[in-house]
Amino acid sequence: MNRNITATKQSIATPQSTGLRKSLRRIYRSKWMIIMMIPGLLYYLLFHYVPMAGILIAFQDYNLLKGVWGSPWVGLDNFVTVFKSPDFPLIMKNTLLISFYRIAFNMLPDMLLALMLNEIRSPWFKRVVQTITYGPHFLSWIIVYGIVFSFFAPGAGLISTFVRDMGWGELNLLTDEDYFRPLLIVSDLWKNVGFGAIIYLAALATINQELYEAAVVDGAGRWRKMWHITLPGIRSVFILLLILRMGNILDAGFDQVYIFLNARVYDVGDIIDTWVFRQGLEQLDFSLAAATGVFKSVIGLVFILGANKIAKKVGGSGIW
Repeated sequence: MNRNITATKQSIATPQSTGLRKSLRRIYRSKWMIIMMIPGLLYYLLFHYVPMAGILIAFQDYNLLKGVWGSPWVGLDNFVTVFKSPDFPLIMKNTLLISFYRIAFNMLPDMLLALMLNEIRSPWFKRVVQTITYGPHFLSWIIVYGIVFSFFAPGAGLISTFVRDMGWGELNLLTDEDYFRPLLIVSDLWKNVGFGAIIYLAALATINQELYEAAVVDGAGRWRKMWHITLPGIRSVFILLLILRMGNILDAGFDQVYIFLNARVYDVGDIIDTWVFRQGLEQLDFSLAAATGVFKSVIGLVFILGANKIAKKVGGSGIW
């Protein structure tokens, strides 16, 4: 009887121990890949997950001297203050408009530039165009603003002075509410179109060249090959970038907007991030700034989940 019980236990334990040995063996075979992953995991742990403890500030009347654990809890009062602020409707409107403009007018030029570069048959000319379009990506927004200022500064810029001397009136793009948002979109397009094109070029490189050869045999021209092979080949990348941008819908580009912003265009250029910067750092209201950050994160999560679900229903693919 005892022998039967022992044999039964051994038969039950054997599959588990075998699975454990297989798992350990698999980990051992991948030990160098796991070691290379450690720095990246530590980065996300230290700079993305540990700081999430600061979310507690959003539910407190935070005081620097008392710290996180000594500051009094106020529940959702900070969120109520944000939503009842007279500036909230304006900054929400500006943020959404600028973000949608970036998505609508900046994603298609990236793809079009990649398609044009893909059709260039001269290697040296292709490298020259890539270098010229990719170069501005390495410039900081301060330098970009300096370039824009040198051309469009009211009464002193190169183009502004030319327009004035020609008798066509004053050109004040930097301080005109009608031109501020287009100026943001155009400067962002000039700076980042080359970088966006590289992502699509990488996707184009993965398309099977035999498909193009088969299309040539069937008599397809350049436009037919682009419509039936190239565009479907980069559709998944386009959807992925669109979903990621929808997740950052409330991040309208703080660094660019903050540098370009001035008192005359606050009504069309003040966004959530610039408002949070003034409230959190200039007025030292850290709780209000943290509550706004939590609100942005929740909205971003909702948008990215919704965009992913719609993409899977429409195109059959998403992030997960």
